[in-house]
Amino acid sequence: MSTYSIKDLEQLSGIKAHTLRIWEQRYNLLQPKRTDTNIRFYDDDDLKLILNVALLNDNGVKISKIASMSPNELREEVMKLTERSLTHDDQIHALTICMIEMDEERFDKILSTNILKLGFEQTMLNVIYPFMSKIGVLWQTGAINPAQEHFISNLVRQKLIVAIDGQIPQQGGKKFLLFLPEGELHEISILFASYLIKSKGHKVIYLGQSTPNDDLLSVFKLHQPEYLLTVITTSPSSEYVQEYINALADRFASAQILVTGYQVLGQDLRFPENVSQISYIRDIKDLLEELIPTFQEK
Repeated sequence: MSTYSIKDLEQLSGIKAHTLRIWEQRYNLLQPKRTDTNIRFYDDDDLKLILNVALLNDNGVKISKIASMSPNELREEVMKLTERSLTHDDQIHALTICMIEMDEERFDKILSTNILKLGFEQTMLNVIYPFMSKIGVLWQTGAINPAQEHFISNLVRQKLIVAIDGQIPQQGGKKFLLFLPEGELHEISILFASYLIKSKGHKVIYLGQSTPNDDLLSVFKLHQPEYLLTVITTSPSSEYVQEYINALADRFASAQILVTGYQVLGQDLRFPENVSQISYIRDIKDLLEELIPTFQEK
């Protein structure tokens, strides 16, 4: 079982720690535990409770009414709300609850409902990708455990692979080589990029997780792609990112290199002329809109 500080609850729920303490005192909403050294902490049940409370409260249900609900009543109200609400923040909140509870069936239902109403691309852009970015930061800071992050990542990965396989190959367009650096395993972003690129008629050479440098060079020489795209989340570590970007720029001087990720965004990095930082996955979509492929007749 995971343990959380009140700051973790604040980050996950969006409710200020000061407000949480008031709710504890006034409504006995939470009952924090204490370590042997008298430090307050919360468990998974507390987190699930406060996520449900936050979702209802954000949608106008008074905290006094929420506090009077039984656990089953609370869960039923949350399920009703997420089924009828199309607010992106509400859906992200509901997915966070699924992650904490490791509820695959509920997660799949929420995701499928959003895809039906919004379409796959808009669901990914407005719900799943912001959600994955959120839990990526929470995982980095230790607010959620690796098992929870892996559970969700694998479910999203399955959806993406099915969607990518559904794209019909076309002639023409640019070549994109997608890869992750050696030691990097977080591939949701480049999987979604692969979907977007293929959906616009361009060709993807997908190498995926932890690509050795020699393999990357061999594939590049074979296919001569115009673009390389990579995401740096944990590897290489921050002190080596600049060196890694410089090496990519030198090794693949004839290509345009697109980089993004936790170790890139907001960092004090210098980008060589053939390297561009992507601040968000939407930037890839904007780039693709400018690259109108000339399809060849068979």
